[in-house]
Amino acid sequence: MGDDSEWMKLPIDQKCEHKLWKARLNGYEEALKLFQKIDDEKSPEWSKYLGLIKKFVTDSNAVAQLKGLEAALAYVENAHVAGKTTGEVASGVVNKVFNQPKARAKELGLDICLMYIEIEKGEAVQEELLKGLDNKNPKIIVACIETLRRALSEFGSKIISLKPIIKVLPKLFESREKAVRDEAKLLAVEIYRWIRDALRPPLQNINSVQLKELEEEWVKVSSAAPKQTRFLRSQQELKAKFEQQQAVGGDADGGGDDEEEAVPQVDAYELLEAVEILSKLPKDFYEKIEAKKWQERKEALEAVELLVKNPKLESGDYADLVKVLKKVVGKDTNVMLVALAAKCLAGLAAGLRKKFGQYAGHVVPTILEKFKEKKPQVVQALQEAIDAIFLTTTLQNISEDVLAVMDNKNPTIKQQTSLFIARSFRHCTPSTLPKSLLKPFCAALLKHINDSAPEVRDAGFEALGTALKVAGEKAVNPFLADVDKLKLDRIKECAEKVELVYGKKAGGAAEKKEGKPITGKTPSLSGTGGDKETKDAATKPGPLKKAPAVKSGGPPKKGKPAAAAGMGSAGAKGKKGPETKEIFESELSIEVCEEKAAAVLPASCIQQLDSGNWKERLACMEEFQKAVELMERSEMPCQALVRMLAKKPGWKETNFQVMQMKLHIVALIAQKGNFSKTSAQVVLDGLVDKVGDVKCGSNAKEAMTAIAEACQLPWTAEQVVAMAFSQKNPKNQSETLNWLSNAIKEFGFSGLNVKAFISNVKTALAATNPAVRTSAITLLGVMYLYVGPPLRMFFEDEKPALLSQIDAEFEKMQGQTAPAPTRGISRHSAGGGDDGEEEEQEDVGNDVVDLLPRTDIGDKITAELVSKIGDKNWKIRKEGLDEVTSIINDAKFIQPNIGELPAALKSRLNDSNKILVQQTLSILQQLATAMGPNIKQHVKNLGIPVITVLGDSKNNVRAAALATVNAWAEQTGMKEWLEGEDLSEELKKENPFLRQELLGWLAEKLPTLRSVPSDLLLCVPHLYSCLEDRNGDVRKKAQDALPFFMMHLGFEKMAKATSKLKPTSKDQVLAMLEKAKANMPAKPALPAKASSRVVGGAAPAKFQPVSVAEDSGSNAMESKPDPKKAKAGGASSKAKGVQGKKVLSKPNLKEDDDKSGPVFIIVPNGKEQRMKDEKGLKVLKWNFTTPRDEYIEQLKTQMSSCVAKWLQDEMFHADFQHHNKALAVMIEHLESEKDGAISCLDLILKWLTLRFFDTNTSVLMKALEYLKLLFNLLSQEEYHLTENEASSFIPYLILKVGEPKDVIRKDVRAILNRMCLIYPASKMFTFIMEGTKSKNSKQRAECLEELGCLVESYGMNVCQPSPGKALKEMATHIGDRDNTVRNAALNTIVTVYNVHGDQVFKLIGNLSEKDMSMLEERIKRSAKRPSAAPVRQAEEKPQRTQNISANASMLRKGPAEDMSSKLNQNRNMGSHSETTHTVPREFQLDLDEIENDNGTVRCEMPALVQHKLDDIFEPVLIPEPKIRAVSPHFDDMHSNTASTINFVISQVASGDINTSIQALAQIDEVLRQEDKAEAMSGHIDQFLIATFMQLRLIYNTHMADEKLDKDEIVKLYSCIIGSMISLFQIESLAREASTGVLKDLMHGLITLMLDSRVEDLEEGEQVIRSVNLLVVKVLEKSDQTNILSALLVLLQDSLLATASSPKFSELVMKCLWRMVRLLPETINSINLDRILLDIHIFMKVFPKEKLKQCKSEFPIRTLKTLLHTLCKLKGPKILDHLTMIDNKNESELEAHLCRVMKHSMDQTGSKADKDTEKGASRIEEKASKAKVNDILAEIFKKIGSKENTKEGLAELYEYKKKYSDADIEPFLKNSSQFFQSYVERGLRLIETEREGKGRIAGSTGISPQMEGTCVPASTHTVSSSIGNTNGEEVGPSVYLERLKILRQRCGLDNAKQEDRPPLTSLLSKPAVPTVASSTDMLHSKLSQLRESREQYQHLDLDSNQTHSSGIGSTLASPSSAAANIDDLKKRLERIKSSRK
Repeated sequence: MGDDSEWMKLPIDQKCEHKLWKARLNGYEEALKLFQKIDDEKSPEWSKYLGLIKKFVTDSNAVAQLKGLEAALAYVENAHVAGKTTGEVASGVVNKVFNQPKARAKELGLDICLMYIEIEKGEAVQEELLKGLDNKNPKIIVACIETLRRALSEFGSKIISLKPIIKVLPKLFESREKAVRDEAKLLAVEIYRWIRDALRPPLQNINSVQLKELEEEWVKVSSAAPKQTRFLRSQQELKAKFEQQQAVGGDADGGGDDEEEAVPQVDAYELLEAVEILSKLPKDFYEKIEAKKWQERKEALEAVELLVKNPKLESGDYADLVKVLKKVVGKDTNVMLVALAAKCLAGLAAGLRKKFGQYAGHVVPTILEKFKEKKPQVVQALQEAIDAIFLTTTLQNISEDVLAVMDNKNPTIKQQTSLFIARSFRHCTPSTLPKSLLKPFCAALLKHINDSAPEVRDAGFEALGTALKVAGEKAVNPFLADVDKLKLDRIKECAEKVELVYGKKAGGAAEKKEGKPITGKTPSLSGTGGDKETKDAATKPGPLKKAPAVKSGGPPKKGKPAAAAGMGSAGAKGKKGPETKEIFESELSIEVCEEKAAAVLPASCIQQLDSGNWKERLACMEEFQKAVELMERSEMPCQALVRMLAKKPGWKETNFQVMQMKLHIVALIAQKGNFSKTSAQVVLDGLVDKVGDVKCGSNAKEAMTAIAEACQLPWTAEQVVAMAFSQKNPKNQSETLNWLSNAIKEFGFSGLNVKAFISNVKTALAATNPAVRTSAITLLGVMYLYVGPPLRMFFEDEKPALLSQIDAEFEKMQGQTAPAPTRGISRHSAGGGDDGEEEEQEDVGNDVVDLLPRTDIGDKITAELVSKIGDKNWKIRKEGLDEVTSIINDAKFIQPNIGELPAALKSRLNDSNKILVQQTLSILQQLATAMGPNIKQHVKNLGIPVITVLGDSKNNVRAAALATVNAWAEQTGMKEWLEGEDLSEELKKENPFLRQELLGWLAEKLPTLRSVPSDLLLCVPHLYSCLEDRNGDVRKKAQDALPFFMMHLGFEKMAKATSKLKPTSKDQVLAMLEKAKANMPAKPALPAKASSRVVGGAAPAKFQPVSVAEDSGSNAMESKPDPKKAKAGGASSKAKGVQGKKVLSKPNLKEDDDKSGPVFIIVPNGKEQRMKDEKGLKVLKWNFTTPRDEYIEQLKTQMSSCVAKWLQDEMFHADFQHHNKALAVMIEHLESEKDGAISCLDLILKWLTLRFFDTNTSVLMKALEYLKLLFNLLSQEEYHLTENEASSFIPYLILKVGEPKDVIRKDVRAILNRMCLIYPASKMFTFIMEGTKSKNSKQRAECLEELGCLVESYGMNVCQPSPGKALKEMATHIGDRDNTVRNAALNTIVTVYNVHGDQVFKLIGNLSEKDMSMLEERIKRSAKRPSAAPVRQAEEKPQRTQNISANASMLRKGPAEDMSSKLNQNRNMGSHSETTHTVPREFQLDLDEIENDNGTVRCEMPALVQHKLDDIFEPVLIPEPKIRAVSPHFDDMHSNTASTINFVISQVASGDINTSIQALAQIDEVLRQEDKAEAMSGHIDQFLIATFMQLRLIYNTHMADEKLDKDEIVKLYSCIIGSMISLFQIESLAREASTGVLKDLMHGLITLMLDSRVEDLEEGEQVIRSVNLLVVKVLEKSDQTNILSALLVLLQDSLLATASSPKFSELVMKCLWRMVRLLPETINSINLDRILLDIHIFMKVFPKEKLKQCKSEFPIRTLKTLLHTLCKLKGPKILDHLTMIDNKNESELEAHLCRVMKHSMDQTGSKADKDTEKGASRIEEKASKAKVNDILAEIFKKIGSKENTKEGLAELYEYKKKYSDADIEPFLKNSSQFFQSYVERGLRLIETEREGKGRIAGSTGISPQMEGTCVPASTHTVSSSIGNTNGEEVGPSVYLERLKILRQRCGLDNAKQEDRPPLTSLLSKPAVPTVASSTDMLHSKLSQLRESREQYQHLDLDSNQTHSSGIGSTLASPSSAAANIDDLKKRLERIKSSRK
């Protein structure tokens, strides 16, 4: 079982892949438990198993497989990523599970398939199951069929697509296996449940016995509609509903309607395979069909008949076939053949459906005319044919042809046409039968019901009845105005019998109530007077929103249509109903009138009417007026009254006063009574007669206006104008026209008969009287407002002079909108009326064109012309085209009948001669203008071929084609183009030109439509393939068009359509859809004209291509653009913005002026408030996978208060170019508005995360550029990111590190790097660690590398939550599938290994063998460049202080690239102390001033411009503050010299070589002058740090830079070395260098000595020699404790870093040996405790065993020699110096020392005098001979070994020196002569060397007690913790203590002070032995400073601002003397407490 325990330890996922089946079984069991346990479906755990699930189901072991299947089922059910595994798992289930003998396995496999369907992966599963049906194993086939059946029965036919299943059914029925056949039968029964008889045609050819069995089964199927019982994840609400119904107790009737919709009606046609028949036609078909013998023709037709029996035909070019069949129908003399050809046409139409539509127009007239045949079989065949053809097209398209035939003389034709119309109407709905169609049909049918032939009348009644039923009485009644009652009843009777195809729809819903209010009095229902409301109803086929309320003063005809609408409008109408007069009242005789008048007028009045005395007449009129004013509307006999007024003298009244009154009364009666057209006829003549009268004219016009209001303007105007022009008086004519101009403005243009006016206007224009001409032109101007440019067409043939006047008038009207009607409306409620108005409005534009006199050019299109156009010779073809052009030009406006021309022109569109193609296009363009809207019927046969031309390779041809398509679309609207499959067929062609032009065209047209045919969906798959087209332009156009497709089809449909794509494509397309969803424009509101009226009302029917009934209703109400926007241009401006152009309106100018203010507005506490809101969940937490609309909206709202409006508009614009603009603005304002930017930083970062989700690279690059600058700024401002800002930004930034483009990844890495300056690296670590879990392998790899860099820069402490967990997580990636990820993981762990040594393996824990071997191999291989010794840091605070820029000039103008190169270099060096820091502001506060005053003084400091170092020691003039003198405490030295030196030192590390050289020269100068050198005191560490940084910079950057002149580098090297040598000659300064700094310095110098690149330089050797010299100086002059300690740590590091070269360690050891040699002189000045501690740590890291494994034995010898020497010098006393080591007994060191002591002591030696040196030497002398021999043997062994010979000689020399009497003869005797002389020579050499150099007195050493103080200032924290400080010199710790006391007094928490733990505690940790490196100390000091500074930032210290000039120009490294800093700290504390 040893084996077992092996795999038991493995993680679950590895068990699941194990080679032992038991391990796998166990793995599956645990996985199952795990899957059931994980609550979060998005948990990262799921992703681990993505690749394994297939193995779960295909396990080779049956027992394990069962468990695997259970686990897989749980996975699919719970994991959000499960969908990705669909294909492979389903295929695994089909092939490896369905063939298993165990039923349980099959059952689980089936469940898994169903579960995949539930998680929306139905298509993929179905595909795999269908593939399984082709398997050879019948078991698998049966299981697949069963699964399909189960899926269908549970999910229903909506989710399981039946077509592919039905396709394979017949094959399954043929199977040899009975089991397969039986299962297939069950499946067929299940399918039948869902689609009923649609299943019969596909199965008609199976074995008759089987079919019979099926029929029997089908009969048993219950007739209840089947219901879906299992639901997709997206159908949860359906599921809830279903469960609710189940609970109620089965759905008895509840939700019946609902469910019916749920089961889609499947059309059998859809399930069929299309058959291609054109190629199967007999070869000689076209000859035979023309044959003379009828039998041959019959044969040909029978062949076709057989072919067209196929229920579904492949689309193709059937033009020729249709043409010959049409010819047979029309011309063949044999009626039998006519019937046969008709059958063939019917079959074609049925098989092609919509695709036959293009031929319908040619065939319909021929068939209709053929109805003259009487034979029933022919008639029946023709009926079938025309009915089938009707279904392929629309009534609109064939209306012209049908109407043309209706005037035929032959009664049979008339009858059959009416019947055909009746049948066609049944297929219509109110929206597809608009009034524009009803009008001409009703007019024609009315003639038929008055026909002499009874069969024609009957057919007419049936057709009208059907129309009434379909469109509703409201729509049809106006056209039945003149029908008598009997006929009307007959029509209604027919209407009731009609059965509609679509069931009863909106229009008729209300009619039942209709008949009641109509009494016998009304012979007919409604005249054209009802026009306005009727239009209203037609416009809104949906449920009407408002009843057109009738005003209670309207004339009788008003009440009618309102009642017709069935809305039962309120009381008044109810009462009036019964008395409503018909519009034309019967004329009453004068007697009846007198009678009626007498009843309502005073008798005196009636008598005086015709009195001779005008005064009596006037009095009579006054009474008459009073009576009229008092009468009720219902009691007023209008006709009687006006006849009384017209009674002699009537309108010949001579007295103008009486006349005026009379006219006024007419107006009153018209306003107050139910005024009919009959009454109007009585008075109008008289009114027109008086309209020109000077005195009565205005009254006459008033009366005419009142009548127009009562009887509607169209009728009144027609009467008035006709009367005016039937008389001769020019005054009357001109005034009538003037009245009409005015009336049109008041009433609007609706319903006016333009044609009638135009003839009268033409008469007026020809009048001799100029006034009449002027009035006519004015009227034309008013009409132009409503009709527009088409109006001019009517007057083209006027005289030029007149035409120019008309043009001038039109010009004046240009740009004006028609005024809103003020009259006429009042009769309806605003809502209703407006709709009517709207419709009329729009009708006008098109109607005018309909009125143009059109020429029929059919007869000019001769066969000869057509053959010319098709001639072989291109010149003749051209002639033909030229002829067509001239025919059209001559005709100007033509009728739609153009004979054979379409076919002829179509063939020219693909002419090989491009010139002819262009000519054809221009003819087609001309044709569109000439034919007007009627061109619609040619869209399919001529328009679509023009689209094909868009694919031409020549640019100019494409442009011409586009112009033509646009010209056509202008006339036809878009509906015709989008219907059917033609457009999608075009888009399918893989022609890049065609695709981009067509998509461009659609993108332009779609946004303007309010609804589109559902066929647009057919284009979507091709649109998706365009999105991935190879051609970039096509892709771009497709992306542009995407939002507009979505706007019409909706996101859901579009997303569903992606399911057929490949998975990779699908993801991409879905991402684009998400993006398009955000940019999706709203559907356009009403057509722009609406804006001039009350906004909101249904769009006219004409402008609603196939809107579904309810659609138009709802749209009308929803899309009310707000009135403000409407002014800007009708459609809400959003719709305009769609094209990406701004709506250019006035506001734009204003916007530009607004841009001057700040872009970010600072809202006090705004950010805090936002964070609170987010914490309190008042707003959404910024956390998403892709940004949803609500996030964007929320951000927009939050931004509105703190970002300038214009900038916000740019930021949230749909077009990416605006985002770029916004970013440019933000970059520009970054410096100037930093506070603003910081105050809304959270919002800016959130907005940038949104940009990360854009696909546009330019935006991304710009955003990253901005981020780099932003983070630079933040780190300068020393800002720290809040948690909220970080968590809502960093994860999204990390996503981008996985971008495919290198340049972006690089930028993101640079930004991540910069972020560590403003956000703790340990927290960054967590985010980046999350990033490694991504699915994107690039992202994983980059994140791993980034983690490595973090560890390298910040040590192990950054690893969160703990180094162990972090490393384990990293190590999992070693086994990643992706090679780059594996490498990154390995490299990262190697990096950690370099920092942390072998402990890494412990932390990582168990790795699989393979991974472990890869890792070990990599660690061995990685020979790291010596420069990168990791910098360890005890804590990670310092990262905050890191500042990017190295010197002032760089900060001011350094370009961004410079920055990033610095950054990278920063990173490469693995150290982040690379860069220096801006002068902290505190250094320039006049602290004394602030201390002693209460905040009023403003003192200024001089700007530090030039640094003349000579003046350093001259007395400094301190500037006078404005108010008081400077306090005496101010120490000038600190201010000026220190900051100047700081500044110069900061320049040493500059990236610019010259700057650095100058700075070094200045320092060198100071150091060489003894009197000035001490100014450097306190700055030594700082200077050394700057220097070794510069060394690193040269090593990493300058040396690699090809462009740099190498002489420059040598010069720089010599300056560095020179100034350092100067420094290390001054011992007092040299001793200030601290351990950490010395370690880094030695590292730098040794690296330089080993740099082979330097040796290759001309003066390279010289450089290396000087370095050698410098190293010796450093070793001798610096503080011996510090340098020894530094060397020990350096050795330890170099041995740890596997990548470090052995040479490096060797040189470090050589330095140590040198130190050992110096020990006898320096031993007294060394702090032994510290050195022993270092050695202890070294031995802890490298125990003896490990050291022995080293390749060379140098390290172990070096260590032994060092310890030996120390023991020798100190004797037993050495054991007292182990004070700093915690648990000494465990220490290897103590044991070792004891061993050495024993060695050198005689066992009997007295312990008493161990303290005396002599004692020690006595003991040594007594050491036994044997021991001596041992020692010497050891030494000679060393000398004999190649590597250690020098060390051996040195030891021998030391030994001889000590024991001068030692006898080495015996050892030499046995060796060769050569060896003897070698040893002697070696000893001599050593002697001379020692004599020469070793004589520097040790007396300069500082006594150990003083040790603390010689640690240089910058390490004060360390030194104070060592605790050796005596009182003689006050160390910085004193200040720290004082500071603590002060802080306590001020009530401040000392914990904030970032005190480091005492060094001992740090060092004793068994983890990484640390030496506080120089950078640490700097950082800790800075962080303390910063702490105190942050606390003051809230104080209004104005000096912060006033000094900025001083700070701006200088930059200094922050490490000035410690005392200085502490002093500052104290002062700041004091200030603070005084300010409290």
